[in-house]
Amino acid sequence: MGDFVVTVEDLAAKFAVVLPHLDERQRRLVLGAEARMLGRGGGRAVARAAGVREATVSAGVTELESGQAPLGRVRRAGGGRKRAAEVDPGLVPALLALVKPDQRGDPMSPLRWTAKSTYNLADTLTGQGHKVGADVVGDLLRQEGFSLQSNAKTLEGKQSPDRDAQFNYINEQVKDHQGGGQPVVSVDTKKKELVGPYKNNGAEFQPKGEPERVDTHDFPGELGKVAPYGIYDLSENAGWVNVGTDHDTAAFAVESLRRWWRGVGAVNYPDATRLLVTADSGGSNSSRTRAWKTELSALAAETGLAITVCHFPPGTSKWNAIEHRLFSHISMNWRGRPLTSHDVIINTIAATTTRTGLRVHAQLDTGTYPIGIKISDQQLAAIPITRHEWHGDWNYTLHPTPIDSLPAEPTTHSEPATPPQRPDLQWLHAAELTGLTPTRWTQLIDELTPVHRAQHPNPTRTNGRKPALTLADRTALTLQQQRFSTPATVLAELTGLSATAIRNAVKQTRPLLDLVGHTTEPTGIKLDTATDIREFAANASRHAAI
Repeated sequence: MGDFVVTVEDLAAKFAVVLPHLDERQRRLVLGAEARMLGRGGGRAVARAAGVREATVSAGVTELESGQAPLGRVRRAGGGRKRAAEVDPGLVPALLALVKPDQRGDPMSPLRWTAKSTYNLADTLTGQGHKVGADVVGDLLRQEGFSLQSNAKTLEGKQSPDRDAQFNYINEQVKDHQGGGQPVVSVDTKKKELVGPYKNNGAEFQPKGEPERVDTHDFPGELGKVAPYGIYDLSENAGWVNVGTDHDTAAFAVESLRRWWRGVGAVNYPDATRLLVTADSGGSNSSRTRAWKTELSALAAETGLAITVCHFPPGTSKWNAIEHRLFSHISMNWRGRPLTSHDVIINTIAATTTRTGLRVHAQLDTGTYPIGIKISDQQLAAIPITRHEWHGDWNYTLHPTPIDSLPAEPTTHSEPATPPQRPDLQWLHAAELTGLTPTRWTQLIDELTPVHRAQHPNPTRTNGRKPALTLADRTALTLQQQRFSTPATVLAELTGLSATAIRNAVKQTRPLLDLVGHTTEPTGIKLDTATDIREFAANASRHAAI
């Protein structure tokens, strides 16, 4: 039988049929296999028949002879087309320059937003020499932490020429207060709601053909309406809703703030000296309402807090954080559900949660808040208020000094909430957790006391209330974190405090320990759940008894 000779034409015909059905790497391996079978000169013949470079055939031979396992992919790691931002290093800075007017889009900005469409941004960038499409622009914005807003939805109501500058100013005030561990809240009154068997927009699952029956007309009944006034804590992602049954007045708005402070604010921020309130420019907390400023001045005197208020410009109420971080979730939670009683409203609001950890407290306020209270020029002039240099009508601070002049006809409020009790954290002082003997623990607190007093000469507030945490409690919390790397969220769960209160206590106590020369060595044991801490303390106690 004679030898079988393979010609270049035969190979070309074979490759024309097979290669179009293969991907890049598969073609390379098939060519390499053919070259190996042909032997000497086979690489050149295969390259000519397939119309590729000899280097491609050689690469296929090398891969076959390497003995490597199949890659499971077409390209090796790192292969393929580079991302637009890698090819063009100036692309991201150019994009951020377009969506950060007046540096409003600082990386740590709590109010970061953009109102430009991806198509407009892509066109502008392309005109600047950065060739990019709308989809890539959208991906880059999301990677940078932006949320794209429609241009049309920012053109709401009358536009102020200082609109963007006021956003920037609020942003700076928020960062300043949060950076100093001071509370920042967003406030507003939610839409008034009828109480009774009335239709509520939305729908929820019910047995088919059995919808909830409600009245055909929405005439106010015996229970009338309620006005939910909300306080949203930006740092804690927590809401407080005071559901009033009377008029939505400035006195009601400030009473809601008062209840929030007494209920959770004072506990979460035991060392606070300032409070920042961001609010709309209208309603019961209007920037033009004298009663609002008068009532806030009284609250500042009671709490010892310097209360700064920053109003959003007219027509920009949707940017108030409480609208999309609290009120929208409450509306979704009670959609399609008749608000038949005060209890239903309170319980539904309090049950509102989100996947990001939102917590909401709600309570009923049956106090009376008369309308028509007049504040005279003399009374307004007596208020200790400082108007900021930038837009003093929108930005001002009420100082915690006694107020001699109050409204001629004081508002009647319901009984205030009981101030929170100091939590019992004695269990944290145990030697198993502090790593110190009782004698050494007492000595350490004695050493820290004069240093702490030197830095905090006024341990009580102007209303005489003591701080929520003792020096010993703060020290025990700090040692717990230093020895066992326990997260603040876990300590918050065990103590009933907030994670912010825990972090502030540790942040303020660490320098004191350094000043007295106390060093805490980590144990190498990580207690990062409440169960871990309980079991560790119980086991240590048993071993000590033995």
